[in-house]
Amino acid sequence: MAADPQILTAVQARGVVMPIGGAEDKVGRMTILREVVRLAGGPAARIVVISTASSLGDEITHAYLQLFAQIGVTDVVGIRPESRDQAGDPGLVAAVERSTAIFMTGGNQVKLATVVVGTALGAAIVEANLRGAVVAGTSAGASICSRHMVSFGPGGTTPKFRIAHVSEGLGLLADVIVDQHFTQRNRFGRLFALVAANPGQLGVGVDEDTAAIIDSAGVLEVKGRGVVTVVDGGDVVTTAYTATGTQPLMISGLVLHTLPRGARFDTRSRKLLTAPGLPDQQDLTGTPVVTTLADVPVGTRPRTRRIAAEGAHMTTEQLRRRSV
Repeated sequence: MAADPQILTAVQARGVVMPIGGAEDKVGRMTILREVVRLAGGPAARIVVISTASSLGDEITHAYLQLFAQIGVTDVVGIRPESRDQAGDPGLVAAVERSTAIFMTGGNQVKLATVVVGTALGAAIVEANLRGAVVAGTSAGASICSRHMVSFGPGGTTPKFRIAHVSEGLGLLADVIVDQHFTQRNRFGRLFALVAANPGQLGVGVDEDTAAIIDSAGVLEVKGRGVVTVVDGGDVVTTAYTATGTQPLMISGLVLHTLPRGARFDTRSRKLLTAPGLPDQQDLTGTPVVTTLADVPVGTRPRTRRIAAEGAHMTTEQLRRRSV
């Protein structure tokens, strides 16, 4: 019996879900694709590429097979069901069942969802993730990871009524709405509108050549050269339920987080955990440090060079004022 994607919980030791914002580097360091391989087991990974969403046919399938082979994976296969009937093919299901990673290409997420969601192949992807396989998707392949999948809608900064439409996704991320090409295509307005109307959902907008890697505990870590924008509508006040037509929405109380490479965020508690240049946020709770002269060890000498270096950015005038 297929697992229900809407009841995935932290107690299940599933693999990571890795929405990628699209346009991941394929000619340079290939940071994102290398991360997929690393998480899937390195050179021993067994990767299935699903290219249903793409309009490029075999061309895109062959490209990804060659890219993963270039990184060192020898066991990689491409599948491209074009109908729901084909998505029930036992051979395709078996390929997913033995994989350590499933990679879904970009293209048209509505086509991908129409072909895959609710089929034996869709169930196999969910079950593979439950047993520990990585599920990664770029662009359209990122969107389908959500339960409420962004189907289409124009870009723009202003959130408006009916600016975006949603359909059913795979449900690997039950409480997260993923949008992709986020900053590059200015999709702030549509994600704001979706979160305002669905405040129980956390909005996650992923930039190009960037990944939001979400583990079984709901912890999101950012990889790549862009940022992940997290939109929290837990305390939102909005006109989303009274607006009509294409009216701009009044939205107050959205909380935004822009997370660069290395930042970690708890999608369940909706709190920042760590970020480059900041101490662990868990270390900032409790009583602050207070130091008195009695706490300074006898014989301690000031590290004048280090102290001087810390103030080196000050101008001569600023230093003069501090000495007065």
